[in-house]
Amino acid sequence: MDRRIEIEVRADENKKRLEDLLLDRFRSLSKLYLRKLVKQGKCEVNGRLENRGYRLRENDFIEIHLDPDRQNSMVPEDLHLDVVQDDPEFVIVNKPVGMLVHPSHRDKSGTVLNALAFLLNRTSGASHIRPGLVHRLDRETSGLLVISKNTRSHRRIAIQFQRKQVEKKYLAMVDGSVAADAGVIDHGIGRFAAEKRWGVKADGRYAETRFRVVERHDSRTLLELEPITGRTNQLRIHCAAIGHPIIGDTTRGGSAFPRLCLHAEKLFFRHPSTWEPMTFEQDVDFGFVSPNRDDTN
Repeated sequence: MDRRIEIEVRADENKKRLEDLLLDRFRSLSKLYLRKLVKQGKCEVNGRLENRGYRLRENDFIEIHLDPDRQNSMVPEDLHLDVVQDDPEFVIVNKPVGMLVHPSHRDKSGTVLNALAFLLNRTSGASHIRPGLVHRLDRETSGLLVISKNTRSHRRIAIQFQRKQVEKKYLAMVDGSVAADAGVIDHGIGRFAAEKRWGVKADGRYAETRFRVVERHDSRTLLELEPITGRTNQLRIHCAAIGHPIIGDTTRGGSAFPRLCLHAEKLFFRHPSTWEPMTFEQDVDFGFVSPNRDDTN
């Protein structure tokens, strides 16, 4: 049931965005729910309706009507996670194949965020930490993922992503022997509405992927991929476009395999508080038999 709640903006909250303050004050409620309340006019600042980006001032008076007992879709779950680094501002995890990053309309549980909602609030000693998703990996892709622990860190890391100051590199085992040692793939990517798929399209949005050969084998090549842009399914689409689909990506012609051979191996960004350069690396074993000399070119 909705309740009327009054909030007075503290000195340390001066110039904070309305949305960020609400997220901090109501940590168990979802961002989408709080945004909806603001949009529906259920939140007033000094008796006026303001948008979620409104910059607050000390002693501002907020009135909001909400249900504090509303269940967050991000239900905490005690699931195993491979935590690479647990920092006061963020956490780095090595996401396994087959695990969704966040709940969807079909899958409400079993995700990275469900697991972190449990893990962080069990070990932090804080009243409640809301895991903040900065970027994503497909369910079939494994590897490094950074999740923020507060709104300030989320914003600062997200800005680095937006300004392309974050370096991400992937390992991909692809079919065939890639001739060039390195190169750039820059085919435009768009959505084919009738077929409900993404692919190379003449009028698609610009997309750029840099690649480098790590190892060559008789029938496959291990590539290091660096997405300069971030289009939907970009790495899968670009590898298939040059005739070397990622092994396990059968929808784009890749050989059948127990998993998609795509792994986020490297992540570089600056610490959201100290701005110290931080690099994380996570190797992967795709499950192939180790090549012998006759197998490696």
